[in-house]
Amino acid sequence: MADVQTSVRTRTRRRLARAIAAVTAGAALIASVGLAIATAGAQTQDAEAAQAWNLVWSDEFNGSAGQLPSTANWQFDIGNSYPGGPANWGTGEIAYHTNNPANVSMDGSGNLKITALRDGSGAWTSARIETARADFKAPAGGTLRIEGRLQLPQVTGDAALGYWPAFWALGSPFRGNYWNWPGIGEFDVMENVNGQGTVHGVLHCGVAPGGPCNEFNGLGGTTQCGGSCHNGFHTYAFEWDDSGPSGQLRWYADGQLFHTVNESALPADTWAQMTDHAGYFILLNLAMGGAFPDGVAGHATPTAATQPGASLLVDYVRVYTAGGSGEPTGEPTTTPGGGGNRDAYAAIEATSFNGSSTGLPAAGGAIGPLGNGDWVRYDDVDFGSSSPLDFTARVASGAAGGVSGLVEVRIDSRTAAPIGTFAVANTGGWTSWRDVPGNVSAVTGVHDVYLTFTSGQPQDFVSVDQFHFRR
Repeated sequence: MADVQTSVRTRTRRRLARAIAAVTAGAALIASVGLAIATAGAQTQDAEAAQAWNLVWSDEFNGSAGQLPSTANWQFDIGNSYPGGPANWGTGEIAYHTNNPANVSMDGSGNLKITALRDGSGAWTSARIETARADFKAPAGGTLRIEGRLQLPQVTGDAALGYWPAFWALGSPFRGNYWNWPGIGEFDVMENVNGQGTVHGVLHCGVAPGGPCNEFNGLGGTTQCGGSCHNGFHTYAFEWDDSGPSGQLRWYADGQLFHTVNESALPADTWAQMTDHAGYFILLNLAMGGAFPDGVAGHATPTAATQPGASLLVDYVRVYTAGGSGEPTGEPTTTPGGGGNRDAYAAIEATSFNGSSTGLPAAGGAIGPLGNGDWVRYDDVDFGSSSPLDFTARVASGAAGGVSGLVEVRIDSRTAAPIGTFAVANTGGWTSWRDVPGNVSAVTGVHDVYLTFTSGQPQDFVSVDQFHFRR
């Protein structure tokens, strides 16, 4: 994984104020019902070519055949809905999502395979996964890029009716709420229905129905990938550019820009509500039936002619940033010695510590390498009224073989018993970053948080880029 930027640029413009009230969408659909023909003004230059990208997260799906995707990177959505959320995922789709390797697993050839199956009684199963991280966003004054290389299910005509593969992202406040769509934002990097040769890139925002994003359709663009998107693997990408005087969202297929939405095209509060939260999580799924394929077909799907067993293949998913702070999570929650509480559930940059062991090394946007006895303190971290489930730290290690250690979380004193810990050894080098989770015990309210580093060897064993808690 590439190293992060070595400096944080000063933001050149003020962010819009956060929306002061969440928008409730009722029983809102969570993915596109149809495709709006309205498209924002096209770019006159290829913005993608001008970027110098830093890889900040990826999954290459290089596991053995039948292996489930990494639970450190992904979580499985099981059933027909989120607990307490809209039925059928809010889209009308009919497949029951599982974590069965028959529905979702690596193929042994470097791909994730999501397969739609139908049993003898006619019931469909498939799969839907989403990243454990929910903090992907444009860095202050920079650009976020979400990219994947995918092959659509190889089925067409009547046999494809109801197939709905998608590669997309939802705003982090959706987790645990499930009724604040579309205000929190949805970026559909790629959607395809009914085996067609075209794919769609769509923005969902504002309120539903109607609103500035024409819900439930969204603001969308369409591409044929230079011929047919149904022919082999194609690379799809979405960029959120925050580097200019106003923001811009862009969609690409095989490097060709096909859809753009400018911040100026949306009300200020709409843009703020979908961009001024902790970030986004990424989803991959293969739905069957629902409002979008039904609407395109003109009737309910799937049908008796629909052929089960076709798969969405995913070669990789990668997240990059360019410019700005070089991080996908925007500005640090506080600066060293700064006032105000930090949000425990937003990314805390490792370099924003308020205190540390003597001579703590720092390199670029990270701290380290670190060894036994090192520690850092982050003041006034607010856990709220409910305890986190776990925490995740982005770490790298070039430690020699046999050298490892513990990253520990302590509350209010660096000599207190750890409330959470995980072990780390060589990750492939000091710039090979990984997101490693660790369980934590109950904690609420506002506390000073210490990261301490313990090892049975004297050698340095870890560098830390950022960390956050999850609930």
